[in-house]
Amino acid sequence: MKKLILLFVTVFTFFGVNAQQQNPITWVASYKTISATEGEIIITPKVEKGWHSYSQKVTADGPVPTTFTFPTSKQYTLIGKVEESNVHEEFDKAFDAKIFVVTEKSEFKQKIKFPKGGFNVAFKIEFMCCNDQMCLPPKTNDLSIKVQ
Repeated sequence: MKKLILLFVTVFTFFGVNAQQQNPITWVASYKTISATEGEIIITPKVEKGWHSYSQKVTADGPVPTTFTFPTSKQYTLIGKVEESNVHEEFDKAFDAKIFVVTEKSEFKQKIKFPKGGFNVAFKIEFMCCNDQMCLPPKTNDLSIKVQ
């Protein structure tokens, strides 16, 4: 009986460890003051070697684009849309197409305007990531940054 219990524990432990979701990309947010009533939220991906994510630019044959969702708030107003930099176009084997790719050198910026500081901006990032062998399902991360 003890051997049977040990076998079940071993099998469930094995499947539990393998079922843990990979997380090759994490996102970091920082805040930069532009003036007393304006600032910029800077969002940077930390990408494991061999992995990449995708631009906000939608392509017909491509992956789920990266999207940023900022809730409506009385504390701030978005100025324009999220701007991206250091995003480059390359051929992606997974989609057999040229696609704009996000790497660890990429950066996203959202300008905001507000009457006074001292609040948090919470937002969501939806993204998809791939390597040369596979793509992971789209994922949504919640981030928050203090505006002072």
